[in-house]
Amino acid sequence: MGTGAALISRLSMELGADAVLTAASDVEGFVEDFRGRYKADALCVAQPATTAQVSFVVRACAESGTPVLPQGGNTSLCGGAVPAADGARPVIVSLARMRRIRNIDVANGSIEVEAGCVLKTVQDAAAQVRRLYPVSLGAEGSCQIGGTISTNAGGTGVLRYGNTRENVLGLEVVLADGSVWNGLRGLRKDNTGIDLKHVFIGTEGTLGIVTAATLKLHPLPTHRSVAWFAPIDPAAALRILGMFQAGCGSSLSAYELMNARQLELVIKNVRDRRAPLSAAHAWHVLVELSDIRDAAGLDEALLRMLEQATEEGLVEDAVLATSDTQRGALWEIRHSVTEANKKEGVGFTTDCAVPVSAVPAFIDRAIRAVHAIEPGMDIAIVGHMGDGNVHFIPMFSFDEWKARPDAAAQGAALRHCVNEAAHELGGTFSAEHGIGQTGLPEMAHYKSAVELALMRAIKHALDPKNLMNPGRLIP
Repeated sequence: MGTGAALISRLSMELGADAVLTAASDVEGFVEDFRGRYKADALCVAQPATTAQVSFVVRACAESGTPVLPQGGNTSLCGGAVPAADGARPVIVSLARMRRIRNIDVANGSIEVEAGCVLKTVQDAAAQVRRLYPVSLGAEGSCQIGGTISTNAGGTGVLRYGNTRENVLGLEVVLADGSVWNGLRGLRKDNTGIDLKHVFIGTEGTLGIVTAATLKLHPLPTHRSVAWFAPIDPAAALRILGMFQAGCGSSLSAYELMNARQLELVIKNVRDRRAPLSAAHAWHVLVELSDIRDAAGLDEALLRMLEQATEEGLVEDAVLATSDTQRGALWEIRHSVTEANKKEGVGFTTDCAVPVSAVPAFIDRAIRAVHAIEPGMDIAIVGHMGDGNVHFIPMFSFDEWKARPDAAAQGAALRHCVNEAAHELGGTFSAEHGIGQTGLPEMAHYKSAVELALMRAIKHALDPKNLMNPGRLIP
């Protein structure tokens, strides 16, 4: 019996035959990313149901020298959760069976969940006790908590609540040798040495597998006021953001920007999505205020800010949602972006962040840089303007993609020129999606030798055999 067959047999005996998938039809959904960009073989898919079983799988893989690839909801936009074509076949460890909510401590403002919990499930569980888990993404109905932690996911709530890192209190992690670190403390203050949870947040399963987390909860807003408006340009949108920050303070919970092309793609490709404004506009912003009291006050504040911006010539048109249905419809437009773009063609999604003050300059530079390579190229733009994260997406139609033998290389060049525009303004090429396979060349280009050496030292210390999601994060 070969090494691979022996390992599969060993895993099947421990987890059960139905929890170790080997047939091509069974593993198909695990070895290809959801956009169809990356696909490669795996030795098998292991589906442990407990932390002890995850530990067994990792220990068995370590003893046989087999790579381990942790996988959550497989919603990655950078190929970080599927096998690489140029590496050894890994054991994919799917956390989907580990979906228990272990505990909710309302007084402490925390919830302990297993890594396979779907993000929306955690949000709903928190809401049932009148609390909020604020990380919110377009993929929240399918992405898993472990995946959001491994990529330090951002989303639409970062402006007010921070990204995933700011909302994790503790972790449970299976290390590369199969040992388990239990750091599920729900403390806001703990100065007993290095805060180890931060070693694993955002490192894409390259140092260990997150199996559970203690997450921070916030008071559940009971009132929301949402508007959609058309600023004259991104510079005007930035000025209006400052007005909202000065006039509304912490009640400002979201400020999302998109261009006309992105809105068109959503309306065209996603059922039941309609333009919020009657006329066409070049730029759009979705803004939300939320609080635990005074619904009328929120509406008044939102209306006052938009009236002031209109009087100053910064806004062309606006609409305020007057019901939960209307508020939901506006948010559905924003959360439909990935689905719409996937249906339209092949988009080279970028994940840049710059200082908030530099967002207009970044958009201008990136447009000029892309059109210098591909004059007139289709560009969709959508971003979390409140935190400086802009997804700038040059797009090929499916026909263009198939017809061009150099399409992949051209796409990489387009993505790089956008990243260069961000870098020149003191920004980064990766804000919330992770590095995965897509970002490795950019890591090698933009990270200093000292930074890469530090990362490699940590990797070697925790995973000396380089078996945990190898070929990711660190060039």
